[in-house]
Amino acid sequence: MYLETTMKHRLKAIFYSFAVQLVLLHFKKFQILLIFWLALFGAVSGNFMASFGVDSLYLSPEYLGTVNALSAGIVGVSVAIFIMSWNITTFILFCRHFRFLATTTRPFLKYCINNAIIPVIFLGYYFFHAVNFDLHKELLSLSDVLALTGGFLTGFAVIVFLSFGYFFGADITIARNMISLDTSPLALHKGVRPHIVLNSGGSRLIKVTTYLSGRLRVKAVRDVTHYSKEFLESIFSRHHFAAVLSIFIAFVFLMLVGFLLDYEMFQLPAAASITIFFAILVSVAGAFSYFLQSWSVPFVVVLIVLLNILYRYGVIDPTNKAYGLNYGKQIQKAAYSAEHLAALNTPEKMAADSAAMIEVLENWKKRQAVEKPRLFIINVSGGGTRSATFTMGVLQKLDSLCNQQLMRKTFLITGASGGMLGAAYFRALSRERDLGQPVRLQDQRYFDDISKDLLNPTFSSFVARDLAAPAQKFKVGAYEYVKDRAYSFEQQLNKNTRYLLDKELSALQEEEKQALIPTMIFNSVITRDGRKMLISTHPLSFLMKPAGDAGLQLDGDPDAVDFAALLQKQDPMNLRLLTALRMNATFPYVLPNVWLPTEPVIDVMDAGLRDNYGIETAVRFIHVFRHWIRENTSGVTLLQIKDRKGGGWEHPFESKAISEIVTKPLLLLQLNWHKMQQYNQQDQLGMISDLLPGAFNRISFQYLPEKEEMKAALNFHLTQREKIDIRHALDNQVNADSFQDFNKACFNAGN
Repeated sequence: MYLETTMKHRLKAIFYSFAVQLVLLHFKKFQILLIFWLALFGAVSGNFMASFGVDSLYLSPEYLGTVNALSAGIVGVSVAIFIMSWNITTFILFCRHFRFLATTTRPFLKYCINNAIIPVIFLGYYFFHAVNFDLHKELLSLSDVLALTGGFLTGFAVIVFLSFGYFFGADITIARNMISLDTSPLALHKGVRPHIVLNSGGSRLIKVTTYLSGRLRVKAVRDVTHYSKEFLESIFSRHHFAAVLSIFIAFVFLMLVGFLLDYEMFQLPAAASITIFFAILVSVAGAFSYFLQSWSVPFVVVLIVLLNILYRYGVIDPTNKAYGLNYGKQIQKAAYSAEHLAALNTPEKMAADSAAMIEVLENWKKRQAVEKPRLFIINVSGGGTRSATFTMGVLQKLDSLCNQQLMRKTFLITGASGGMLGAAYFRALSRERDLGQPVRLQDQRYFDDISKDLLNPTFSSFVARDLAAPAQKFKVGAYEYVKDRAYSFEQQLNKNTRYLLDKELSALQEEEKQALIPTMIFNSVITRDGRKMLISTHPLSFLMKPAGDAGLQLDGDPDAVDFAALLQKQDPMNLRLLTALRMNATFPYVLPNVWLPTEPVIDVMDAGLRDNYGIETAVRFIHVFRHWIRENTSGVTLLQIKDRKGGGWEHPFESKAISEIVTKPLLLLQLNWHKMQQYNQQDQLGMISDLLPGAFNRISFQYLPEKEEMKAALNFHLTQREKIDIRHALDNQVNADSFQDFNKACFNAGN
């Protein structure tokens, strides 16, 4: 009986302790602040924005291209800033609910100690996942993992100690103010009714009997009823200015980072930038709640309406541009209308453009060793860096199998997203070799180049530039643009690919025309109506709608648009190759949609939205030039490089919870989109096979992970284990058979 009573008292004491009551208070009031904690927990566990690779940004942070104690330390600093921001904000919001702290020395320190349950749980959760991730996915040694842990804790501790040192000054001021008072409150002895704080409505909010002191000792709260409410609030308000000042300093720091982001040392790990931004958002949300009280929601609604008005009338312009195009107001915008699109693909124009392309085909044929060569077309799939890396690996091996002649034998390369990044880099390397540069295309370093991180600089720029300092500009030729995360993405891609892609389309025009390099057609999707935007150095009106009987098609209703023809007055050949690649790979949210100078304004995004495999463009091209192909080649070999297994059996869409009965109709299309594309494209390939009987074949290469659960993520960041898995996938039995088929096609079919 005694033990039962004692246990009940202890449990009651724990429940009414300041630490536990604070946790309950967070769930009772201002729950919006917990959303940021939920995002951090989800990011670390991989449940929040998993497809964007956010977990790797936190668990294996990169700084200056390496993962080390310094990079982990910077993330530790950012997490400490977030925790201190959360402590400061909630301290200001909740101080009226625990006025007994005003009678203690260093009340903010005691608040942070008692408010540490959620931060401590998060830190434990973080280290658990970080150690597991670094050991098993980044394949780091135990000593390296310990170094990362030590770096994180060092950075974390530095900020915590600096913060407390900063606030101790305010605490000393509080103590001095209290000396002038007759401070003789009775201690709250055992059995005396604890002080119960009431909110403005008179309801009981929290009940506190004990708290943890600065030395982590349990102490009873003091009765503060003999102090005036105004005096206690004036004491707490002394912290408010210091708190707001500290958050302002954090925001200014983030702005400075944004302005200095071109200097490599200021390119902080993306996780650090995101977390510091969260810290600022916490303080902003707290400020709204503190100053506006019940007017917070109406104020936000009015603010959104005002921003929409300013955007509508062009006062603010957060849109991203295609670097190289002329957006000047003195140039008439291109009309995006049914009539104008119809004028771009008249029979006369299509005939002229087809004749120009046949000239390029003839130039390609002259460079082949036989009278009727095999025409190779390369299709690459979307899939972020995993697709770019797998594409590079496949092309390296194909090139070695055909005596370094792959790019000479290939006429067309097309596809989506990441695959085009790898293909463009390989084409550039091949051209460098042809020009006499010491390039060995099978070198491992080129595989490593394209697999390097693109996510960190993009996310860092999103926080530091797009949100904090969107005022810097740069030039492409005579045209000026705002630096944002798209610019950072292009700059990092440029660096990763040894600056070989740093050129405008005009620089490639003559080489493609003479067939010195394969023609590349970059695709993107117009969000306004789903039409495909085709970017090339060649006129492409013949690809704007399906070939065949015009009577079966709607007049003036093409389903694709020739970029250069549409924007002929906007200097289309000045477009950066890097920008064309980015437009082709505009991963939703990671990269901004690209807005074009048309009337009405249109924007484009990732090619994978309509054709993730590049089949549609290739099939249409073959259909248009089928007569020339029959007369001048031994046939077409379509080399398809995919970042996923075909057949539609992987990742079936299953209902495992009752809630999915509601969400399944909404997610059905999204989760099966790529599979539906595959089914449709099988029909297209079948029709091409009938058009070229016995003269068409497809050789498919697929990234098949060794273990499905270890498959490389669909984003712009790869772990070490994922890079190794992609390398191993080149040698699996499926791809080994495909390489053998290619070998036969290369040497036994007229080449």
